[in-house]
Amino acid sequence: MNAIVALCHFCELHGPRTLFCTEVLHAPLPQGDGNEDSPGQGEQAEEEEGGIQMSSRMRAHSPAEGASVESSSPGPKKSDMCEGCRSLAAGHPGYISHDKETSIKYVSHQHPSHPQLFSIVRQACVRSLSCEVCPGREGPIFFGDEQHGFVFSHTFFIKDSLARGFQRWYSIITIMMDRIYLINSWPFLLGKVRGIIDELQGKALKVFEAEQFGCPQRAQRMNTAFTPFLHQRNGNAARSLTSLTSDDNLWACLHTSFACSHDTLVDLEEESESWDNSEAEEEEKAPVLPEGTEGRELTQGPAESSSLSGCGSWQPRKLPVFKSLRHMRQVLGAPSFRMLAWHVLMGNQVIWKSGDVDLVQSAFEVLRTMLPVGCVRIIPYSSQYEEAYRCNFLGLSPHVQIPPHVLSSEFAVIVEVHTAARSTLHPVGCEDDQSLSKYEFVVTSGSPVAADRVGPTILNKIEAALTNQNLSVDVVDQCLVCLKEEWMNKVKVLFKFTKVDSRPKEDTQKLLSILGASEEDNVKLLKFWMTGLSKTYKSHLMSTVRSPTASESRN
Repeated sequence: MNAIVALCHFCELHGPRTLFCTEVLHAPLPQGDGNEDSPGQGEQAEEEEGGIQMSSRMRAHSPAEGASVESSSPGPKKSDMCEGCRSLAAGHPGYISHDKETSIKYVSHQHPSHPQLFSIVRQACVRSLSCEVCPGREGPIFFGDEQHGFVFSHTFFIKDSLARGFQRWYSIITIMMDRIYLINSWPFLLGKVRGIIDELQGKALKVFEAEQFGCPQRAQRMNTAFTPFLHQRNGNAARSLTSLTSDDNLWACLHTSFACSHDTLVDLEEESESWDNSEAEEEEKAPVLPEGTEGRELTQGPAESSSLSGCGSWQPRKLPVFKSLRHMRQVLGAPSFRMLAWHVLMGNQVIWKSGDVDLVQSAFEVLRTMLPVGCVRIIPYSSQYEEAYRCNFLGLSPHVQIPPHVLSSEFAVIVEVHTAARSTLHPVGCEDDQSLSKYEFVVTSGSPVAADRVGPTILNKIEAALTNQNLSVDVVDQCLVCLKEEWMNKVKVLFKFTKVDSRPKEDTQKLLSILGASEEDNVKLLKFWMTGLSKTYKSHLMSTVRSPTASESRN
């Protein structure tokens, strides 16, 4: 289970109820009785956006012949549900989105079809709307355990002119088995969920105000103050969320939002937690600052960046020396920057030697943006050389001796920062920065990148974006994010094809041609970036393929 996102509601008659949930299926859906349907009936109203197809799901998990849908479902019986407890109408097939590149399906329905997942979601729903609530009963909270999963829950109210207190209580929950990853995803989840909640509350508020204008409920209730509330409502405990928001397409829109959240979560998960640095962390030496900096105040970087890089990241409390990749390219010069960027993308060791720890830190913060998070291993500053298996970014003080085999290695690039003579200041054309005017930069490697070498495709696109002066720094950053996502998708496809499905080399070559990555540098890049996939994601794919249910779904 990667993650399950669910919308929950506290019904005044039936208590906490799961209204709508979206889960990920990595294996093909079972065909079963669906083959009896006429062609085209299995998927309806297909819409394609951003490589993901969305359609209604027709009998994807059909019950055994002779059994009713209600009897086979792990959810509550129809008699135990009111309008407020129900999202999709009886017989509604649900929703499914296809990610065509990774063969991942995002399936939405009222309850998970698997009994064990239903139990996990049910327990999380009850806890999110009862005991696990933040002060004020509205806002985000984290809870869970190893057995039942860990939960990010955000509770909120929806206006209802007919409800007790004129509002109803809901929550959006995200359930995962990986506690660390869920905590690291907190900022992303909070922003996504908050956006969904704001939209729901905004729609409900318009309906509430219109109803209050037409028939004010407060005065009417004052006249019937002693009438029992539930008797007054004739047992109709709640209205549906579609009625409260006056949005008939609510569930389709909610499926799209939940599926997009899932898709980004998978990308984030695959880019995090790749290197087993437990031994390296035990042996790691504390960063040594150069002479003259002992009295300076340094602060350790955020927990997220520290855990993802695999080493302690020390960040100075000052403005960055290098403002962007474009700025670094201007300072180093185009040929030196291309050599440096090539080694970064290939996963070779990047060594910066300088007496200015702030400059080294700033350089690494800029260069790491070219890589997936899981491929970044930084030792920010050290008094001795560290081997490449421990880090691919290494900061050294000027007096540290680099072994001869590293100096001549084609798998390392060294940037030496020297105090510049007045006649060798960096070009006037670069951004005004007094802190860099006193330095000159020498970039060397045992394998210099030839000027006429094609290089990896992503490097050429990065350089094209950096040289295009019509693009602002923010636009270039967004281009870089899109390029990384594009190539991480190719990495995912290649990993599943070669490691999970164990296809022969001939088929792999055909796949690389289809992906537009058959050149030598592109293949090396894909293999390095594959190491950035998380252990959780890899083991999940392997277990999915080996599990009996996955085998049955293929047959």
